[in-house]
Amino acid sequence: MTDRPSLDAYDAVVYDLDGTLVRLDVDWNAVARDAVARFDAHGVDATGYDLWTMLDLADAEGLRDELEAVIADHEREGARVSARLPLADRVSSHEVPVGVCSLNCEASVRLALEAHDLAEWVDAVVGRDSVATRKPDPEPLLTTLRGIDVAPGRAVFVGDSPRDRTTAERAGVAYRSVESFRFSVD
Repeated sequence: MTDRPSLDAYDAVVYDLDGTLVRLDVDWNAVARDAVARFDAHGVDATGYDLWTMLDLADAEGLRDELEAVIADHEREGARVSARLPLADRVSSHEVPVGVCSLNCEASVRLALEAHDLAEWVDAVVGRDSVATRKPDPEPLLTTLRGIDVAPGRAVFVGDSPRDRTTAERAGVAYRSVESFRFSVD
């Protein structure tokens, strides 16, 4: 049992996607290799960069759309064959609006929600490419909340990473880790 309020004590619940509701079937090493190859084709050395740093490099080099296309192709395919995680079973039970705020591209989020019969229960979706910034910047989470017309102080964000926690803190939103549900009864 926990002393934290139930998720439905909030006026909205926003979930992260990958690692929270589903597990995308994406070989991130293959994504990175394809991304490096795309940079190489433009004479830019991205060897040794992680994908998030590559996104910054793509912005600096004017290659953002090309890099987004490489990553999004992998994510969309991974969404179609993603694995549903236990927390997804809660999405349809909320009596408050539900959003999804993800570092994955919006199309892959929507595909995963459709693949697992969750889309009808989600009122707002914001992906990495939906706004100009990405988590841990608070804007994606704040945009999700504007989409369901709920103030940050009245919402909870459920995620699986330190980046998700930081996003929630910066947005002024309560945070619950996926891990907190292992022994929780709410």
